[in-house]
Amino acid sequence: MELNLLLAALSTFVLNIPFGYIRQAYKKFSVMWFVTIHVPIPFVILFRHLFGLGFQLYTYPIMVSAFFLGQFFGKKTRILLNARKLQSKEIKKDQL
Repeated sequence: MELNLLLAALSTFVLNIPFGYIRQAYKKFSVMWFVTIHVPIPFVILFRHLFGLGFQLYTYPIMVSAFFLGQFFGKKTRILLNARKLQSKEIKKDQL
């Protein structure tokens, strides 16, 4: 059961990385911002079902943490990539 919980949490984390990445592009609390947060929820429920977790109380902190850590990691990835793009543009501009 613990292995299934870890696999479901890992799947949830990986699923949420692109949604966090996309979410960073939208204004906070806009419709699309909410959509990018809520679209993965049915998939998380599917993961719970596929891995046979059910809805025991002890699984919630792990799954919720994996959900929000994936969103956070995707957001930070976009911020870092945008900073690198901006930095490379400045370097190219200085070389000219």
